[in-house]
Amino acid sequence: MNPVIPLLALRVFTEIGRSGSVRQAAHALGVSAGAVSQQLRLLEDRVGMPLFQRTRSGMELSEAGKLVYPELVQAFGQLTAVMEKLEGIKNRRTLTINSEPGFAASWLVPRLGKFNARFPDIDIRVEASLRLADLQRDGVDIAIRHGLGKYPGLHSDYLLSPVMIPVASPTLLRTGTAINSAEDCLAYPLLQDSTRSDWRLWFEALGISPPPACEKGMVFDDDFLLLRAAEAGQGIALVHDIHAQSALESGRLQQVLQTPWSNRFAYYAVTRPTSAPRAEIQYFLAWIKDEIQQSEASIMETVDN
Repeated sequence: MNPVIPLLALRVFTEIGRSGSVRQAAHALGVSAGAVSQQLRLLEDRVGMPLFQRTRSGMELSEAGKLVYPELVQAFGQLTAVMEKLEGIKNRRTLTINSEPGFAASWLVPRLGKFNARFPDIDIRVEASLRLADLQRDGVDIAIRHGLGKYPGLHSDYLLSPVMIPVASPTLLRTGTAINSAEDCLAYPLLQDSTRSDWRLWFEALGISPPPACEKGMVFDDDFLLLRAAEAGQGIALVHDIHAQSALESGRLQQVLQTPWSNRFAYYAVTRPTSAPRAEIQYFLAWIKDEIQQSEASIMETVDN
């Protein structure tokens, strides 16, 4: 048995069966009538039986032809649908974004619906990881990194410089002592980052000698976990303002002291120089910068109120 399926001959068969004419089938397929007749002969020789009856009115399906014609029409319809799906996948554009979990969960992901509404033909794939991504090896289009913006061999776009603010649950603050200075925060449990360094650096930035108690307390790997613990009333968290924005606006958290510390690190969107000019990357960068501008304005309004 010949394992090769004669797709062209089968396509010719379905076109003749649909139109009842060799000439019309040739026109539909964009080939000559002679080529259609040749393919039909090859198919009938292959199966060893006639598939049409030649009549004065045209080509009529034989009994064998009538049995297989509906199935072949359905099969070619499925093949057409598959090709359309493949072409649709090719025409869609996908961006892979790598970000630290805190920024992704607290800031980026809640806003991605706006990007999708503006650019419905661009799919976004978000990877949230504390591991530093290799853009080339990992297939990452844009990495959102927190640092000084110096990444050899890569292109970086400045996004924003978050500030560290102390936040806590309003319920916790109502049951404790008033906070009028940085030292007053020590009356509450201090929720720590993984290095136990943020509170110490915050006190130093305010010109205060860091007390030993500022490095004690429960430890969490990222701002998202710190925020959840603060919302649960477990203590005061020192977090990036952009991570706390949603909780501050909803009233789940309250900024306990209006002495934010602006650190020297910033968020950058990092891309490969060869891929940076891609339209979808430029669309995303323009969108995220616009969102950041709106977010910063909203933070200032929340603090003022």
